[in-house]
Amino acid sequence: MIGALFAVLALASAAFGCGVPTYQPNLSRVVGGNDARQNSWPWQASLQYSSSGTWRHTCGGTLIADNWVMTAAHCISSSRTYRVYLGKYNLSATETGSVAISPETIIVHPKWDSGSVSKGNDIALIKLAKAVTLSDKIQPACLPKANSILANNVACYVTGWGRLITNGPLPEILQQGQLLVVDHATCSQPSWWGSTVKTNMVCAGGDGIISSCNGDSGGPLNCQTSGGQWEVHGVVSFGSALGCNYYRKPSVFTRVSVFNDWIEQVMATH
Repeated sequence: MIGALFAVLALASAAFGCGVPTYQPNLSRVVGGNDARQNSWPWQASLQYSSSGTWRHTCGGTLIADNWVMTAAHCISSSRTYRVYLGKYNLSATETGSVAISPETIIVHPKWDSGSVSKGNDIALIKLAKAVTLSDKIQPACLPKANSILANNVACYVTGWGRLITNGPLPEILQQGQLLVVDHATCSQPSWWGSTVKTNMVCAGGDGIISSCNGDSGGPLNCQTSGGQWEVHGVVSFGSALGCNYYRKPSVFTRVSVFNDWIEQVMATH
């Protein structure tokens, strides 16, 4: 049944195969990150909440089917009203082809512990109230194969509207930054993250120059396959309390490949 569901989802998005943007991202490495090419990360979502009549960006997210968005569990609060904005590039501009959709339901991983992000399971799924129409600006990302592990020093890209520097301003334009994967054996060393990082997490960065930051939470760690497709291997989870871009404190992501079965189960039963 679950396999059949994914076959249907695959057929539904066949015109815009997952992980293949119409507008290819500019992958030149720029110190500190840089403005993304418009619509080159078409699965990037902005999770926003209503505050005094104004919608405010709080986290990123990833479109993984035409009616499902993946984000971080720590981004979700039962006291907030949310919407998911897709097809966005400049959050302060009106953009043709972008769409804001309310959630039908939000499912937080049952083993998520809001009191301890270092326990992992920092993942949530948002079912949209209606399926989004896929286009050159809105396309789903691919998920990695179950239990796959990224090799050390693989170059991936974090994307989002998070702060440019610690305590700095939030950008209006979608940002991207290249991060090199740090394998678990290295990242779990005492001089790195130590026992804080678990095997259900991915570390990337730690060069003291580029990292995720506040506002990037829930967004994707995008890694390209040898065939050219983009897979989302990570969900931005946490960074160092010492600040963003801290040496040997790489950004830590929820490792998506550990949760394939849970993702499939949730999508099949909701």
